[in-house]
Amino acid sequence: MNTEEAATRTFVIHPILPDWKQASRSPEARLEEAVGLAEALIDLDIVASAAELVRQPRPATLFGTGKLDDLKEIVRESEVELVIIDGTLTPVQQRNLEKALSAKVLDRTGLILEIFGERAGTAEGVLQVEHAHLSYQKSRLVRSWTHLERQRGGLGFVGGPGETQIEADRRMIDERLVRIERKLEKVVRTRTLHRKKRKKAPLPIVALVGYTNAGKSTLFNRITGSDVMAKDMLFATLDPTMRSVDMPNGRQAIFSDTVGFISDLPTQLIAAFRATLEEVLEADLIVHVRDVVNEETEAQAADVVSVLRELGVPDAMLDGAIEVYNKMDLLDDDARQAWENEAARRDNALCVSAYSGQGIDTLLTLIGDTLAAAETLARIDLPASDGAAMAWLYDVADVRDTAMEDGAMSITVSISEADSQRFTKRFGYELHDV
Repeated sequence: MNTEEAATRTFVIHPILPDWKQASRSPEARLEEAVGLAEALIDLDIVASAAELVRQPRPATLFGTGKLDDLKEIVRESEVELVIIDGTLTPVQQRNLEKALSAKVLDRTGLILEIFGERAGTAEGVLQVEHAHLSYQKSRLVRSWTHLERQRGGLGFVGGPGETQIEADRRMIDERLVRIERKLEKVVRTRTLHRKKRKKAPLPIVALVGYTNAGKSTLFNRITGSDVMAKDMLFATLDPTMRSVDMPNGRQAIFSDTVGFISDLPTQLIAAFRATLEEVLEADLIVHVRDVVNEETEAQAADVVSVLRELGVPDAMLDGAIEVYNKMDLLDDDARQAWENEAARRDNALCVSAYSGQGIDTLLTLIGDTLAAAETLARIDLPASDGAAMAWLYDVADVRDTAMEDGAMSITVSISEADSQRFTKRFGYELHDV
């Protein structure tokens, strides 16, 4: 178990680049998020943090000579062992900064990969993180083998031993990546089979999405009575969890808690976790959980929608999503009233506190009504002897009326388009709109 004495002394820096005014967040907010990311690793001790202006990014070191001297002094005085740069560094910049600062340097991508590596709790999660890690490391072998620099020798040897070692290491990584990809293909096939089984089951799927630390897992636990890890910490949970819930209207639904999103999510992770995040694509309804206490809540919401669009979620589904303004218990009276007024102006938004339970019953009612609104009224004529088809309709749909006509059972149901197609495919009967 890590102790405070064993924690790595860390300096977090957010570089303010020339185009920062076009960004959706302030440098202070970006620095605060970067510190939060660093704190999500339990063995880091944040001893210093700063947002540093970079007027002209240097290809070799990012920072200019004068700024580098200032940072070097902070590193020395605070006995910093790790410097985290909240941005993307090239392999050359990372190597040169480590030499200049005499400390380990990690950029934003590397930091998030470290967090995901520490949190992955399932075999699938471990494979996905390892794949992303290796893809990231592959581009940085020049930094990993600085003791074997490429040399130009005589006697027909164009490259030196460093090139040979790097190439051998790259081949080892490529071979490992191929093995991981094969295992992940099996995971994807298994997940696809699970989705097909769920489609056969008569339960709609509700996906909880949101920026990391928005309170999704706390809300999931409140709704389902589960004990998914929920902490005031970025990326507290990574692996998706699914539970069935009895809705107020007497129907059931499956709730899915997904990994939290974040701005500038590394492309390696989006690719690696695509199979997990694609659970959202199979959902019947998206519930977007927002942390309204955070001053950057609008920018965070935009980032979530951006990632969902990148995954291929259609605009119609995003437009029909329910927005949950969470953490109302932490707001003062004026701010709470402002968000309640905002929710009142919309049909698909409401205020809750996942922590205290405020608004949860209303949320479940809204979810149930939204799912029901996606259904249509239809009539089916069944032979009275076909008890299996009749039982399926009672399990899946909302049976509104039944009548016996000429030896057949005429049944009126409220049913979704997807379930209507499943019924026809399974039993061969057509449903007709009423």
